[in-house]
Amino acid sequence: MNVEERIKKMGIVLPEPAAALGMYEPLIITNDLIFTSGNLPLEKGELKFKGKLGLSVSLEEGLAAAQLCTLNALATLKDKIGSLNRILRVVKVTGFVNSTPDFTDHPKVINGASKLLVDLFAEQGLHARSAVGVAALPLDAAVEIEFVFQLAPK
Repeated sequence: MNVEERIKKMGIVLPEPAAALGMYEPLIITNDLIFTSGNLPLEKGELKFKGKLGLSVSLEEGLAAAQLCTLNALATLKDKIGSLNRILRVVKVTGFVNSTPDFTDHPKVINGASKLLVDLFAEQGLHARSAVGVAALPLDAAVEIEFVFQLAPK
């Protein structure tokens, strides 16, 4: 599996890694696990998907927001570890969906991240997952996602 080649073949260009919005590290590596902070759907430093699912954001926009969160996480990973080919597997995805109380398609929104990860990492992209509806997210983002990856030994 060569994730870097899959990214190119799919025509994906990873964004510049996003700057932290507070006092935290974008990711922490401990032993062979990488824990990311929450990733927002930022594009060129600007929030691309803002608002609530079930009100001002469509399901399709939510899927795109989840994909963008994932691309931002991968960009940060690549910046920190040098190559995404060092990722042994995707362990866990936790997705937060800014939604109205009656919106119940949180798993469908986070499928945007899950599908992209499986497309890129194949079987090693299959992961445990949570998809949670929340009343608000930073900057009124539609979606925020955090990840756990397993790092292959050097």
